Amino acid sequence: MRTPTRFSAPRRCAPAAALAACLLAAGTAGAQAPTPATPAPAGTPTAAPADGTATACPPTLQHTFPRLQDEKPQSLCQYSGKVVLVVNTASFCGFTPQYKGLEALDSKYRSRGLVVLGFPSNDFSQESGSNKEIADFCESTFGVKFPMFAKSSVRGANANPLFKQLALASGTTPKWNFYKYLIGRDGKVVQAWSSMTAPDEAAFVKVVESQLAAN
Repeated sequence: MRTPTRFSAPRRCAPAAALAACLLAAGTAGAQAPTPATPAPAGTPTAAPADGTATACPPTLQHTFPRLQDEKPQSLCQYSGKVVLVVNTASFCGFTPQYKGLEALDSKYRSRGLVVLGFPSNDFSQESGSNKEIADFCESTFGVKFPMFAKSSVRGANANPLFKQLALASGTTPKWNFYKYLIGRDGKVVQAWSSMTAPDEAAFVKVVESQLAAN
């Protein structure tokens, strides 16, 4: 497995021992059930609509995060009613090639109501670049077009509010990069998967499709 870099020239994979440690750490937890000129701080609560449609945006999505490419505030309420797959990402991990599978998943099921949301994080010391560098890398290396947000923490006391909610609802925090949390159309967390679950894994895709079929 080759670990991608942000440069046009290919970069060799991490030493086998380092990659083995990555896989071991990630595999310890399997699937578990359940605009201002200055960008808004990550996770700023989104105000409920004043037109009587407050229930349209579930609490899980009532947050605003800076967009990765330009750090412009983006409300997650825009994804209300969709099936949402939230993933914490990194550019220098053995699982980084999952970007390709995530983009394919988003592209295949977008018309049916799926959206993949990427949250880069350096919690595991594998995402050292700036937001712009991360955005350029994702687009140029894997053609990522699904929504991504500015780098933030996804675990511990400094975790952004969305990931705090996901951890509480699912009973698990990210143990490594590319943890996956699926949110149903009703805004409730359906299931969580470890980094070891690939985006094209049959059992995983089956759960996604079952949620897409739900009203």
